[in-house]
Formats: sequence, structure tokens, C-alpha cells
Amino acid sequence: MSRMIERWSPNFDERTSPISMIVLHYTGMPDGPSAIDWLANPESRVSSHYVVSEDGTVTYMVPEDKRAWHAGRSYWRGVVDINSASIGIEIVNPGHEFGYRPFPDEQIDSVIRLVHGIKDRYQITRGNIVGHSDIAPQRKQDPGELFPWNKLARLRLALPRPTRNLTDPLWSDAGFLLALERFGYDVSDKLAAVVAFQRRFRPELVDGTIDGECRAILLALLLPQPQGD
Repeated sequence: MSRMIERWSPNFDERTSPISMIVLHYTGMPDGPSAIDWLANPESRVSSHYVVSEDGTVTYMVPEDKRAWHAGRSYWRGVVDINSASIGIEIVNPGHEFGYRPFPDEQIDSVIRLVHGIKDRYQITRGNIVGHSDIAPQRKQDPGELFPWNKLARLRLALPRPTRNLTDPLWSDAGFLLALERFGYDVSDKLAAVVAFQRRFRPELVDGTIDGECRAILLALLLPQPQGD
């Protein structure tokens, strides 16, 4: 079991919609204690429900029934007030600005247990377990290309990257962006949307170029998922 401690943040308000999403972030600060202090600081005007430290310790900061302030200006599958619809989990990592590095196994094990419980409590579908960069591609990169989404996907806690029987649908770039919008992304900034998609589903090559592999992966993701999620 993960060690859980409480450090309450004053930065929350009331939800206006039911919980239907989980959003994963990295803290993007030099160290975990500084990130937790910032999330607990009323002047920051930011917060998350949970923070998962590198040793696997979980800090509970905002009650799940309250609206934490972690998503900012964002969009996913028609939802614009993602703070109201989601549980936010910050994962301690310095991020791209301060020395981005792989996430320790102990930390990911705690993330998995946390996500599993939240997913079950609120019947959240795998397609609504997303990264901050998925919901805010113009502004955010987290949790980034090193985050092991595959580990979550193997436990049905995230959508898997399609790898078998991929077929390039030969869409034009405009057709790809239309399909990407149908999948859930905000495509108003075309390059940012493509980069966010690659960071999530093709992390070994994040170049913003719409190629056959990207088209094939997206087509497979748009096909019906097992058990409707």
C-alpha cells in the first residue's frame, strides 16, 4: 500500500459537473516539497487533489468532491471546465525545464494504485484518463514522453497504443486533424495538437509531422474499444 499523508490546500471551489476524467501532470519544479508548498499556498491559485512523490508517498491535498485548480484553460471531448469534471494528480518530476527524467518504479506503482481506485469509484473510461498535454496542447508538455502510459494501459487504466494490424488510412493532413478532433483534442493550434498526440501515443518520435504511422495509430484508436471504454 502507498503511504498517504494529508496536506490540505485552500485552493478549491465547488464542482459544477460530475467526475468523469483523471488528469495526470508532472509538478515541473526542482523538488517535491517545493511543489507541494506551492500547491498549498493560497497565493498560487493552483492545486491538485493528489501529489505522488518519487518514493511513492501520496499527499492528499483537495477532497475529491471539490474542484481543484489544476487543468487551467483546457479542452477534452467537448468538456471545457475540466477542473469541474476531473480528479487532478500531480506526479513529482522536475519536468522539461528543470531536468526531465524517468519516473521511478515506486512512484508509478503508487500512481497506478491511485488511478485504479479513482477509476473504479467514478466509473471513468480509459479514454478519459489523460495527460495535461492532451487537454492543453498549446500550453503544456506534461507528464511528457517519458511517462510510462504502457504500464497503465496493460492494467486497463489508460488507452493502449495500437501496435497490431495498423493500416494507414492515407488521410490528408486536414483529414487527420478532423479525426484528431473527433478523438478528443483541441486542434485550433494544429502543430501543438499533433505534438501532443505524438507525445502520448508515439513518444519515441515527437516531431509534429503527420506521417503514416500517426495516421494508422489514430485510426486504430477511433475504432470501438473493448467493453465500450
